[in-house]
Order: sequence, then structure tokens, then C-alpha cells
Amino acid sequence: MTKLRKTATALCSSLWLAGSLAGLPLVLGACSPTIQQEGNVPDVDQVVQINPGVDDKNRVNQLLGSPSAVSAFADRTWYYISRRTEQTAFLDPEVVDQEVLAISFDAQNIVQDLKVYGLEDGRMVAMVDRVTPTHGNNLTIVQQVLGNLGRFNNPDKKSRPY
Repeated sequence: MTKLRKTATALCSSLWLAGSLAGLPLVLGACSPTIQQEGNVPDVDQVVQINPGVDDKNRVNQLLGSPSAVSAFADRTWYYISRRTEQTAFLDPEVVDQEVLAISFDAQNIVQDLKVYGLEDGRMVAMVDRVTPTHGNNLTIVQQVLGNLGRFNNPDKKSRPY
């Protein structure tokens, strides 16, 4: 009986080891990062064709396409924004590379300046998690449901404007 038990134990150990080795590539494959490219990545050969003082918005649009964002005031700066992130398994994504091409235009819509900003030029903005207080009652869902009883329009009575 002990010889049979030893043989069974050795067989189970061998199967466990074989299963572990067979599953190792699957486990390691799950840990490889997922790379995601987001945004508009202009081709460098097309960007160098833009001549400040000569080209206008139409020419830039022909070469690079529409921008990712436009300045909020006076529509004089176009931004082409791209970002590459890596995410491993369930961890938060990490920004690996980021580039912003800013093209400034003058009042006549002629290219005035081109600037490229990288990941090192960015700044983290702290989020404020304050809540704006509102006046009124904090009602539970039961109070809200019961509070609406009897507020429906009666077809016999003339409805009141609110």
C-alpha cells in the first residue's frame, strides 16, 4: 500500500510540475504590457513642410488634418495631441510618451509659430474634490416616492402651472 501511495504522490507531483510549466507562458503572456496610442500623431515629413509666415490654416489642414483641440479664445492656436500609454494586467495605465504640436496663427490666419511640447513639459494638475453645498432637504428614496403621491394631475381638475 505504501508503494502505491508513493507512486501516486510522485505522479501527482510530476503532473503538477508539468502543468505549471505548461501554464507558465500563459501567465507570463498575461503580464506583458498593452500599449495604446491615442490622439493625432502628425507625420514629421508633413510638419516640416509647414512654413511660418507663408502657409495658412487651409494648408495646415491639408497637410495634418483637423486638430485635436483649438484654443478657446480667438481660434488662433491649433493643438495636435498624441499620447502613448502602457498598461500591465490590472494596474493603472502609465503614460510613456506624450507630444503636443502647437501651431499659432496671426489675425490673417497665417502660421506664426510651431512648438512641440513633450512629456517633460507637462504639469500635473491637482484635482479639487470639494462639493458645492446645495440648499434644501436631503430626502431618502422612500421620502421622495411618498412625497410625490397625490401630485399627479387629475383629469377633472384644471392643472396648475409650476
